[in-house]
Amino acid sequence: MRDLLVTAIVFGALPFIFKRPWIGILLWCWLGYMNPHRQTWGFAYDFPFAFITAIVTITAFVFSREKKEMVWTRETILLLIFIGWMFVTTFFAFYPTLAWIQWDKVWKIQLMVFLTAMIIKERQHLHWMIWVIALSLGYYGVKGGIFTIVHGGQFRVQGPAGTFFGGNNEMALVLAMLIPLIRYLHLQATQQWVRLGLASAMVLSGVAAIGSQSRGGLLAMGAMGLFLWLKSRHKLVMAVYMVIAVGIMAAVMPQSWYDRMNTIKTYQEDASALGRINAWHTAFNVAKDQVTGGGFEMFRAPTFRQYAPEPFRVHDVHSIYFEVMGEHGFIGFALFILLALFTWLRANQVIRECKSDPERKWAADLAAMIQVSLVGYGAGGAFLGLAYFDLTYHLMIILVLAAKFAGVLDKRPVATLSPSRHTRPASALNR
Repeated sequence: MRDLLVTAIVFGALPFIFKRPWIGILLWCWLGYMNPHRQTWGFAYDFPFAFITAIVTITAFVFSREKKEMVWTRETILLLIFIGWMFVTTFFAFYPTLAWIQWDKVWKIQLMVFLTAMIIKERQHLHWMIWVIALSLGYYGVKGGIFTIVHGGQFRVQGPAGTFFGGNNEMALVLAMLIPLIRYLHLQATQQWVRLGLASAMVLSGVAAIGSQSRGGLLAMGAMGLFLWLKSRHKLVMAVYMVIAVGIMAAVMPQSWYDRMNTIKTYQEDASALGRINAWHTAFNVAKDQVTGGGFEMFRAPTFRQYAPEPFRVHDVHSIYFEVMGEHGFIGFALFILLALFTWLRANQVIRECKSDPERKWAADLAAMIQVSLVGYGAGGAFLGLAYFDLTYHLMIILVLAAKFAGVLDKRPVATLSPSRHTRPASALNR
């Protein structure tokens, strides 16, 4: 039954994409983040819904009468350079077959990220896109939070199998990035029941992240939570939500969870932590030896034999920083860090120019929450490997689009901008 439902939704939406290509972006986000086909048990489980959606969206956009233009900023230009560099490093990869398979996934993701910038042309469509992403990932946050409470934290919360965030560590990091997006929607909502539902989703997603029993996830949640409070316009309200989440955690999590989290202090005695550190040394040594790094999927036994301080301690890298450094060398690492820096500075610009304007305060809110998401990603990513996850790059593009729709990228005075770019009533923006 689930197979038929997912198939009916996808194929039922495809005809509408030909008239409105932006619907294809929303559908692709739903498929990419919720992975509804992974909730089935029949033919739909491995059916290429996302690929079909992408082809239809691209076709519809190419043949549409819409103006074909890219939002070229320092962020999008640098991202394109980074993608090009990853393509180059794949030619010199240690394990070509595996590297090209991973490259095939990465370039398709980045293609849809750039198409998002080209196809989403109105603020309202961007707002709906954020709703789709939040609901898609929020499904796992709410479900995982309830699961943690019901089972007393005895079992780990994990994502859908066969996806970027299928493991408990990755799930925790994704939830740390998700909560600020939910908070943005919470700030914009006008109906009380919607605000209550979003507040509940934030709390349950926080509980789910803790229920993943990921030590890196705990660090990500701590950093994200602190910055979320600092960036919040209503610090008391946000503090109440955090206290509720911490209270639920304290009430349901078993002693085994506390014992596991305490091993952060004694990482020298933890085999998993020592394995990660060995992998980090391996990544650094590969980057020193190879300008192009080892290419995608380089963290394998032969690489450790040659470059690791402990050649027979083979472990996944579990760090976005050392993952990029090892696979794409110091050049790739520098591009990755510079991309994050440019995104942060762009967010600061949007906040600075829009926070005092009631008609554009939504953009300041969104930029601030994207910064909070990136803090969670940056902190948790130090111990979790999710360097090529869609959401990271989508957030960068969402920020660029917010800057565009708010007039930050426009040289004209704000008063001359199209009224359609400011469709949210001031009452909603002042919440």
